[in-house]
Amino acid sequence: MREPYGFPIENIKPKAKVFSTPQGVQSKYCGITYREANSSKHTANSYLKEEKALEDKCKVIAIANQKGGVGKTTTAVNLGVALGISGKKVLLIDADPQGSLTKSCKIDNADADKLEVTLSELMAYEMTGEDKDYILINNSIKQFETVDLIPSNISLSGTETALFNCMSRESVLKRTIEPLRQKYDVILIDCMPSLGMMTINALVAADSVIIPCEPSFLSVKGLDLLLHSIAKIKRQINPGLKIDGVLMTMVDSRTVNAREITSALRDAMGNSINVFNIEIPRSVRATECPNAGESIFVHDPGGKVAEAYALLTKEVNGLERKAQVRPRSFGVR
Repeated sequence: MREPYGFPIENIKPKAKVFSTPQGVQSKYCGITYREANSSKHTANSYLKEEKALEDKCKVIAIANQKGGVGKTTTAVNLGVALGISGKKVLLIDADPQGSLTKSCKIDNADADKLEVTLSELMAYEMTGEDKDYILINNSIKQFETVDLIPSNISLSGTETALFNCMSRESVLKRTIEPLRQKYDVILIDCMPSLGMMTINALVAADSVIIPCEPSFLSVKGLDLLLHSIAKIKRQINPGLKIDGVLMTMVDSRTVNAREITSALRDAMGNSINVFNIEIPRSVRATECPNAGESIFVHDPGGKVAEAYALLTKEVNGLERKAQVRPRSFGVR
């Protein structure tokens, strides 16, 4: 496939490794012999099944920060479209009652209010405890450039209130999107600017989190509360939740303030939390995209923001490949 915008967005999946060595022959594989692997708790065949399941697994990423105006929706749209360009099947979920993601994808206020099926209806249906209505789910999905979208409108605020009287209220969104994991490689959830019940639902449903952060004093100070909430959810509800990284957005590298805050954040995080190497620059062209109803790759494909999101996609794909090729022990010690 043609490399978009001059930047290769790789989509490399590790090839499955097959044991062709006869039993008893001491051929090394992942540091152990065939005989050891065959006699261990996890046989070679089960390993290959695990590897295939790992390659086919859908990754759910929540884009969250309780601070508003830091570029969550912009990141959701442009990262999603870039992942779509790279060959992945992507679903965007608007989990914000303000519907910013829905509006950014050419669904204006009037149309959004008239939509018969949104995320609110899907979650309300899940809260009734009835079997999944796949026709309802399919009717909720809209198309935008290279991605699919489940829109939202103001009715989602009523759904969030209803969650407080629901059994297992923290996992309603997770159960709602579970059937969709089979259809997509990546699901991106655009969270609302708060640490309310909808954001908690998004973090419980997610495999990982990307945290957009503006290089300003208030934005960086607010990270402590978000990281504390993520740690609490990881400890009590979703032990598999990981932080993919902090993404610096709207960076004006010409100002001393932006350079100092970015540098201080990288030093403070150290090796404990990843801070993406790429920084999304401040750009007037990027702010025009929601009004135009286009991603940056359509609105300004040759610009610096499109270049930055293409490179961010490489980093995100790189994190996924590292997770996929991590060594396995087969239970042998």
